[in-house]
This record gives sequence, structure tokens and C-alpha cells, in this order.
Amino acid sequence: MTKTPNFTGWKAMILSEEDGNCERLKRQLHLLGMSVAMQWRPLAGEALPDLVLIDADRGWDELLPWTADNPLRPVVGLLGSEAPGRISWAIRQGCGALIAKPVTAAAIFPALVLAVSIHEERMAARLREAHLMERLKLRPVVHAAMARLKSERGLDDDKAYAVLRDFAMRRRVPVEQIAAFFLGGSESLREAV
Repeated sequence: MTKTPNFTGWKAMILSEEDGNCERLKRQLHLLGMSVAMQWRPLAGEALPDLVLIDADRGWDELLPWTADNPLRPVVGLLGSEAPGRISWAIRQGCGALIAKPVTAAAIFPALVLAVSIHEERMAARLREAHLMERLKLRPVVHAAMARLKSERGLDDDKAYAVLRDFAMRRRVPVEQIAAFFLGGSESLREAV
């Protein structure tokens, strides 16, 4: 995250039972410009809020409609316990930050910023991973293009890959795309040596 988010207009959902902590939390979230809803049942079916705050002391696995490796929204845990099992549970729910109970106004904004930042980093990592997995799936295409270059032009592995790489760099496209074009016949790689 390069800048601190502006929470004005965000929708927050607090998954907890009513108590003094939630009242302080709601008041502070309203001051940050958020609309706040609260429930003590699983988050499912309804439109997802922009931010989820969850009672990590009493929560259960089915409260959120996602797994820890794929949280769909930034999550903040509300935690009064030091029990390792509760901390572990909060992490498994995708919490990017914790607010200690009793809730204080000064703890809320930094936790929200941290949770949003962690969520954005997770999303960016997932996109990078998906991109790399797609490129990995196309490696056989690169190897087939290299094999064809080797047989047609008498090149070794390093030279065949260099031809593909250099051509891709000149065209400013991925090596995998050039390899696919070459194998498909739409690219001859003639000007490549």
C-alpha cells in the first residue's frame, strides 16, 4: 500500500454480539466515515461489506464465507484472549490485524490500515501467482518451439532459447506468446538469428 486509505463511504460489518467494545468500535468507525452493520450470524448470501471485523474470542469457522488463503475482504479480529488457539483461529480466518479488547479509539485506525494493506498485498500476491502459474503451464509450448528451432536451424538449447527470448524482447511480448505464434505458423522468426 502506498498511501493511507480513506474509509469514507466504506461499509463495515461487525460480527459480534453487542457489548461495550462494539459500541466504541461503531462510534469510531462512524467518525471515520463508514456505515456500520452488526450481526452475530454467518456472513453469507448478502452483499459483502468492504471491511469485516470479527470477534475472535467467540467466533467459529463458518462465520466467514472464505478460507484464510483467500479472504475476499480485509479482516480485523477483536481479541481479548491470549489463548494461542484463538490467535490461530483469527489467522485462519484471514485477519490482517487485531484490535485488543477492551477496544480503545487509538487502536482502531492503525488496525484498519494494516488489515487493508495486508489484504492488498495478498491480492497482489495471488495475481502474481496466477500469472506465474499461467506461464508455467505454457512452458511446454516454449520447449516445443525450441525443439523445432533446434531441428530446423541446427541450434543447441541455449541458442534456440536466445532466439525466442530476443525476438520476444524486440516485440515486447512474453516468450511463451512468441513460442505459440511460431508453433502456430503466424510467426517465422526469420529476422532472428
